[in-house]
Amino acid sequence: MATNHSSSVPLSAVLTALVTSSCLITAGTVAAESSTYAGDIPAFTEQAEQAGIKHTYSGPWEYFVGGGVAVFDCNGDRRPDLFFAGGDGNSALYINHSSTGGELAFEHFPGYSTVPQKAVTGAYPLDIDNDGLMDLALLRVGRNRLLRGLGDCKFDHASDELKLLTDSSWTTAFSATFEPALPYPTLVFGNYVDRRAPGSPWGTCADHQLYRPTDNRDSPSIYTDAMALSPGHCTLSMLFTDWNRSGKSSLRITNDRQYHRGGEEQLWHFNEGAQPRLYTRNEGWKKLVIWGMGIASADLNADGYPEYALTSMGDTKLQQLEFDTFDESGWPQYRDVAYEKGATAHRPYQGDDLKPSTGWHAEFDDINNDGLLDLFIAKGNVEQMPDFTSNDPDNLLLGTHTGDYHEAGGESGIALPTRGRGAAVVDLNHDGQLDIIVVNRGDNVSLFRNRGAIYKDRTRISGNWLQIELQQDSINRNAIGATVSVKSGNTTRTRTIQVGGGHASGEAGFIHIGLGVAERAAVRVRWPDGQWSATYRAFANNFMIIKRNHPEATYWYPESAQ
Repeated sequence: MATNHSSSVPLSAVLTALVTSSCLITAGTVAAESSTYAGDIPAFTEQAEQAGIKHTYSGPWEYFVGGGVAVFDCNGDRRPDLFFAGGDGNSALYINHSSTGGELAFEHFPGYSTVPQKAVTGAYPLDIDNDGLMDLALLRVGRNRLLRGLGDCKFDHASDELKLLTDSSWTTAFSATFEPALPYPTLVFGNYVDRRAPGSPWGTCADHQLYRPTDNRDSPSIYTDAMALSPGHCTLSMLFTDWNRSGKSSLRITNDRQYHRGGEEQLWHFNEGAQPRLYTRNEGWKKLVIWGMGIASADLNADGYPEYALTSMGDTKLQQLEFDTFDESGWPQYRDVAYEKGATAHRPYQGDDLKPSTGWHAEFDDINNDGLLDLFIAKGNVEQMPDFTSNDPDNLLLGTHTGDYHEAGGESGIALPTRGRGAAVVDLNHDGQLDIIVVNRGDNVSLFRNRGAIYKDRTRISGNWLQIELQQDSINRNAIGATVSVKSGNTTRTRTIQVGGGHASGEAGFIHIGLGVAERAAVRVRWPDGQWSATYRAFANNFMIIKRNHPEATYWYPESAQ
């Protein structure tokens, strides 16, 4: 196991020394490059096998969907470790041994569990029991499982006390939130086809299972019996989201029209102590029917209201709140701006095959550190569907200052002939550059190392960045539901900590914010209960830890950068 030799230092102790430089290694000088970052293309190198990762997601038709990865620190060194769903084979945990700014290196660790984890479609990390150690919620074809984190990348089973699902379930989506006054997170497992029903799979979508915790922290059972969320419309992604800036989470669900009859996209009310219920037409919810695969959420213009990318077969929706209607009634009415923004991703961007694409995992992040959010989409034919393209490279849609998107998948080096499913965008070696992991059906995982942007003269440069970790005491230690606001100059960028979305894949750890040319930033946190923190001032290209109710934040330095 890796030993953590890192240190935390109060920001006030180092601010003076950092006026002109950062203590972390950066990929280039950015102070004089004010006009170079818009449109810079990140350069990726695929190196899964070189990094020690050999893992394939496979299986019969139940595993045409799913194929997730959970990204989290399982041994306390703050390096992101990787748990891969295996389909009908074994799932796998890989421990991260990458040096800061160096080549990616991982070690397969079969001893993470005493029982092999088979039939897993996806995985999400979260600290369910508030002990400071990450647990894993496993989505399965069959009974779902909770693995309780023990430290040192070892886990044991805790499913019995959760009273999880029956052996007949086929789970393909998950989300979690902390509701007010409850000591543990509320969990929702989203199910796909009910394989027991006559006529399966057509029109036989299963209901979802909601688990609300008891309000007694001393109870021997954390959760009560499951509550059904009905109707289910064969979901492939779900996300608790504060869509209307109310301070309360609603549950957004995207559904696969391949199998449901009369179904649509869904948004559920979640009110404290009440039975959840669907938003209705009378509340402004508009019917939308797509081959829903994945959800990504981001506040693209820092106005407090998130936008949503919905992947599908044939096109991607980019939904923006209709503010005229919202101002009058508070209704959840959205319009699709994907076409006008250049984010439809409806067919391959290279080759001569004009058949529609199939989108799966979606994720917003600033992949080239220019201060603008980008959109990554994992792509791949379901299996051998002749009406959809078979060569369907993943998308890298780079945000521009006009609010549009530029496709850079081919130029960046991620256009492989694989069938992507779940994915993650994360800094694997603490160099400030976001790398990309993609789980492929029937092929090895893709691991794209980000080596920085390529400029016109072929030199490599990088915009500035900041990475932030939030901590609370007692309940909800990782501040799920909090919003981080980072201001540099006249620009504000926001990130919200959520569990869910994507496609069968979840992440926990540092929040990454690209700063472009900015060398300083002011950071504030809106904690899950709505309270705001003081303002913390930070210098770019640093890892920052913010503990609730602490007067100062701290910098954290990876081992080799001390």
